[in-house]
Amino acid sequence: MRLVFAGTPAPAVPSLRRLAASAHDIVAVITRTDAPVGRRRVLTPSPVAAAAHELGLRVIRADRLDAGVTSEVAALAPDLGVIVAYGGLVREPLLSTPEHGWINLHFSLLPRWRGAAPVQQALIAGDAETGASVFQLVAELDAGDVFGQRAVSIPADATAGDLLTSLAESGAGLLAEVVDAIAAGTASARPQEGGVTYAGKLGDDDGRIRWEDPRPAVLGRIRGVTPEPGAHTTIDGARLKVLAVAAAPDDAPVLAPGALALHGRQVLAGTGSAPVVLETVQPAGKGAMRAADWWRGRRAGDAVAGS
Repeated sequence: MRLVFAGTPAPAVPSLRRLAASAHDIVAVITRTDAPVGRRRVLTPSPVAAAAHELGLRVIRADRLDAGVTSEVAALAPDLGVIVAYGGLVREPLLSTPEHGWINLHFSLLPRWRGAAPVQQALIAGDAETGASVFQLVAELDAGDVFGQRAVSIPADATAGDLLTSLAESGAGLLAEVVDAIAAGTASARPQEGGVTYAGKLGDDDGRIRWEDPRPAVLGRIRGVTPEPGAHTTIDGARLKVLAVAAAPDDAPVLAPGALALHGRQVLAGTGSAPVVLETVQPAGKGAMRAADWWRGRRAGDAVAGS
């Protein structure tokens, strides 16, 4: 088939590469325009744009899938549109432009966690499993019939970044299978079943650590917002990013929520139940460092983490 692929961030790249290596023909890749990156705000192509250039594919840069994009896609006469984390909505008439419409690879077990941040919200909610779904794109958000799903257990120490990397690889295989089935005329989709939940885009406040929550919820939130938007708290009025944590050992002392203490060589933080170990932190204006090194470098005295 003739495919149009739409995607932007790194988790979409394995799918693009998998389809580019298949028997199908990617006639264009749609991705968002170059964005400023780093402290110097250098305009940088999206990971999908960079991969498409390497593969020698035609690239359409657009932040909105407007009439101009629709006209350009229609002129290519695609059989199927494929979208993976593009970062924008596909509306009519573009939705119906390919002969077989559009399919979407989404990193959740739909209908759980429709929306922009499914992996992050699954971790924050303490889900035991997640996965990937390939479904028919419709006007309603992530509501189309499902062609296939692949479930995975969530590792106890996984961050959102870790999980997205893993799902991007396994999801690419699932997506390729569905594309092949559509080409062969053997694809079958079923309506979504079960309770619907939504995973809205995360903001800075989602990364604020709620120390009064029980330990599993604190660990889930920190891992769910790592690396973006990032977990943070305040110490003596200064912001402290928390980059890596672990459950404290059973012999660790009980601490009040937000209270910090040195236990052996470990920096502990109290939660609404058992404490956690701060492993890697980043003070304001400094680079990432071991929490024990940060603790030794701060002024003596008790510390309490604020929200």
